Amino acid sequence: MHPEIYRYTFQPHIDFADVEATIVLSVWATEALHGEAQVRLDCGHAIDKDERKLVIDASTEVGMDLNRILTGFLQREFEPTDFTVERVTESPEPVSV
Repeated sequence: MHPEIYRYTFQPHIDFADVEATIVLSVWATEALHGEAQVRLDCGHAIDKDERKLVIDASTEVGMDLNRILTGFLQREFEPTDFTVERVTESPEPVSV
């Protein structure tokens, strides 16, 4: 089974602090649906500020809900050309935290 991974990329003129705030709001909304513990367990995501990218693991129901909520919020906050979202077909490299 291939992981369901989505990569968001944001244009340079977008204040990345606004993106981060939208991610937090999306995580909170997902916690309202599934509970904080389940989001911590099943909702993988990573942010790369320098590259202006966000990756979400949507291979679980919780991760897919985060992905849907985030996309909806981003569509309302930014213009359609301000960001892209794509399904990633290759496996990402592990990230150390």
